[in-house]
Amino acid sequence: MTAVPAPDSGPDAGAIWHYGDPLGEQRAAETEAVFVDRSHRAVITLTGKDRQTWLHSISTQHVSDLPEGASTENLSLDGQGRVEDHWIQTELADTTYLDTEPWRGEPLLSYLRKMVFWAAVTPEAADLAVLSLLGSLLSDRAVLDVLGLDALPAEMAAVPLAGGGFVRRMPAPAGQIALEMLVPRADCADWQHRLTQAGVRPAGVWTYEAQRVAAKRPRLGVDTDERTIPHEVGWIGGPGLGAVHLDKGCYRGQETVARVHNLGKPPRMLVLLHLDGSGDRPSTGDAVMAGGRAVGRVGTVVEHVDLGPVALALVKRGLPADTELTTGPDADIAAVIDAESLPPADEVGAGRLAVERLRRGVR
Repeated sequence: MTAVPAPDSGPDAGAIWHYGDPLGEQRAAETEAVFVDRSHRAVITLTGKDRQTWLHSISTQHVSDLPEGASTENLSLDGQGRVEDHWIQTELADTTYLDTEPWRGEPLLSYLRKMVFWAAVTPEAADLAVLSLLGSLLSDRAVLDVLGLDALPAEMAAVPLAGGGFVRRMPAPAGQIALEMLVPRADCADWQHRLTQAGVRPAGVWTYEAQRVAAKRPRLGVDTDERTIPHEVGWIGGPGLGAVHLDKGCYRGQETVARVHNLGKPPRMLVLLHLDGSGDRPSTGDAVMAGGRAVGRVGTVVEHVDLGPVALALVKRGLPADTELTTGPDADIAAVIDAESLPPADEVGAGRLAVERLRRGVR
């Protein structure tokens, strides 16, 4: 089994892209069980009695009283409501764990340290590795025994692992299971060996990315750009349902979040594109064109075992699914929006409805 490294130019440089059979690994992630080494992700810990209320005040999610073992997504926005950081957050044993993209670890840690002021909280880099487990057989007794569990945790919940670290359950398609293990980096190889012995086969990051794209889960800095606001990529909702809580106190960028939610519509939407597979593939950042005009940008591009070549893309909101699109460096690769990936039809926000009622003289 030969490990093929991820492209140096991509966001997973340094990770294993596949082990010689990328489509077979994807199929195993659906019908069996695989683990993906994502230890290039950055992990940060927060300790101290004020960590929850402090983080609550500077992020978009409601985490001031996040229960023991609970996990959620969270964001940091700039003053205009544009996404700067995205992380997965877990509360366990008087410690808050944040894991984020490899290239955002140091900037996020630096930002958090600058925001401490007088609060009793200590942000630190953690020497933990992330292993993602995917498949329908992860609840088998052999896997549970390796993890030292009687049963899997509930979705978006975490439990500690013997010897350090923890395992949490993530959202997954019907009939599938997704787990993430955060373990001491020194123990990562041993954990991989034990999982292999339990029948969980290794798979490359390609497999993880293919599942993520099919589920239309955006990735910071790949499916987002410097203009992205949370509404455009679906990072809206309560704990476990998104990264922005709409019923919490002030935080940087909240004005934009509230304005778009109550009065306006986000200018772009995240969709799944099916790509013409007969030639080259587009790259992240390539324009999406319609009638000779740019209407969006390409994010993650990947070959899916069932869907073929697909990509996530941020495109102009309201673009019909049957619009003839092209992309790629020369705008010569045909692309089609997956109609099922379109966001729900726009609803009139409470603020906009109130304005319209006033204009009509309705009380």
